[in-house]
Amino acid sequence: MRWIFAVLALAPLPALAQERSPEGRQALAELAYVLGESHALRQACSGTGDQYWRNRMIRLVEAEQPDAGLDRQIKEGFNAGFVARRSEFPRCGPGVKRAQVAVAGHGRDLSARLARAKVAVSVAESEPSTDMAEPARPR
Repeated sequence: MRWIFAVLALAPLPALAQERSPEGRQALAELAYVLGESHALRQACSGTGDQYWRNRMIRLVEAEQPDAGLDRQIKEGFNAGFVARRSEFPRCGPGVKRAQVAVAGHGRDLSARLARAKVAVSVAESEPSTDMAEPARPR
């Protein structure tokens, strides 16, 4: 499941959540939920000492540098995803593997959406503005 967020790793860092649209901010919150789900599912089979997805969540927050409201929303999303999957899959079994595949697909889609949004913002920022006056020409 490491490939899920490979697209995010390619996005320019830091992505600063303040630059994100409301839709992008919602996608980040959804991604945090998916990370929480992934954390619970992985721990169901690997044990509570496995912190792989929690560490990825920490790196996401560090990279995004969210404002206080989004930081709270992201962390609550992670915790909600964790609790939901932990209660559904308290132990390892065949259902865990199926759930991991489904969660991975959702995470991949969210990551791609976030990366496309960031690229679109970066391209728009680099285009010259047409509403500014022409610079004076030297004589």
